[in-house]
Amino acid sequence: MLLITHKTTPFVIFTVLFFYMFNAPNVLADNIVISIRDDVYEDYQHFLNGRNVLDIKDFSGKTIRRDVVDMIIAQQALTLGGFKHTFKYHPGKLNFRNTKMIQQGTLLISFDSYWFADANALTEHVYISAPVIRKGEYVAGIYTSPNNKAVLAINSLDDLKQFTAISTPKWRTDWRTLESLPIKQLIREDEWLSQARLTNIQRVDFMLMAFHSTPDKSFTLDKIHLVPVKNVGVVLNDSRHFVISKKHPLGQQAFIAINKGLTLLRKKQLITKAYTQAGFFVDKNNIKIINK
Repeated sequence: MLLITHKTTPFVIFTVLFFYMFNAPNVLADNIVISIRDDVYEDYQHFLNGRNVLDIKDFSGKTIRRDVVDMIIAQQALTLGGFKHTFKYHPGKLNFRNTKMIQQGTLLISFDSYWFADANALTEHVYISAPVIRKGEYVAGIYTSPNNKAVLAINSLDDLKQFTAISTPKWRTDWRTLESLPIKQLIREDEWLSQARLTNIQRVDFMLMAFHSTPDKSFTLDKIHLVPVKNVGVVLNDSRHFVISKKHPLGQQAFIAINKGLTLLRKKQLITKAYTQAGFFVDKNNIKIINK
């Protein structure tokens, strides 16, 4: 730590301030940088349509999905918990770079929730929030090309034996769930967008995805168009949480705030309402969960 006295020259003071401006994490200023996947950020912007994120109470809309709800819930929970800073987004093709940045302390928080199995492997480096999606609540759709009629006819576990699926072991819960299913082959691809593209062109038969808010639950992104097997789901039996960097100067403050806020939102049943309106939480009475 530099001790500044009356003898310290203006040049030294300027040099120290310049260093901290460009090398230290953003502690005092607003606009804390948050990295986010570009397709999620685009849907987030379209959904907000100029509205203040803290004012969102209705989560119905064309571009709403689980990832976008995560972003909104995280910000509302932080604010309700007393966190006063604001955020600036850096969208991009992230893959798993966010995790490394959180471990290093250069990124405060991921606004895309983590499976507990993944977060728990990082406990040396991260605080783990209370669950935003509780264990047993995540029911995924079996998404495929609308031209893959064989997959769309799936109605039981036994039907999976002739099909290939795609995921990454970096998502422990997804991978373990697929490993437990009687599928023909499980193919590894670490980039989510590549998974969707390969499924779209039928290089693989299906992928597990959160249900979407469109009337038919379909997902469209540029040339990718995927649809779920109707009225069939797979439960991913784990909870999801926000992870906050222990090394970031604001980490502990953000951790305390987000847990306070999540508790308040949960008491008002706003978390369940948000994911339900977004089409992610489905009525389990209308879905056949084939891996119970």
